Amino acid sequence: MTTSPAPGEGPVRPVSVSLHEGTIAALKARTGKRGMSAYVEALIQRQLERERLRELIEDAEAEHGPVDQVAVEDKRALLRGECAGSVDAA
Repeated sequence: MTTSPAPGEGPVRPVSVSLHEGTIAALKARTGKRGMSAYVEALIQRQLERERLRELIEDAEAEHGPVDQVAVEDKRALLRGECAGSVDAA
């Protein structure tokens, strides 16, 4: 059984994409001509990760119900080093 490589794995292959001229200019200004592929690869991998995370959240909410937004905000405050609203926020 062969499996497809995960994002960021496997051999590198050239592909063709169409972009607006302004996007290309901004990309070249940020990366230089030689760094464009690595930059675009990283962006695509990040987007794929975000989409997969969204799918995992949707699956968890379907199984366990929606997330408690107050608890989420308490955790965010903890991560930022702020005083959380409840003692048992961790």
